[in-house]
Amino acid sequence: MNADIIKDRWKQLGAHLRTQWADLTDDDVGALQGQRDYLIGRLQERYGWARERAEGEVERFASELSSATDKE
Repeated sequence: MNADIIKDRWKQLGAHLRTQWADLTDDDVGALQGQRDYLIGRLQERYGWARERAEGEVERFASELSSATDKE
């Protein structure tokens, strides 16, 4: 899923983000606006993960969304 699609579908994705990572606040999700690096930083902060783990989690999440979108 490319960055333009993420930005276009942000409100829908915000709900998915909160479901996936409940420790993210509404403010976190609102400030993300499709910025991958910001999401990685928030996950590191909220969950105490190393950058590599946060990147892997975001990549997995994006892959799952992409698969779900392909099925639609």
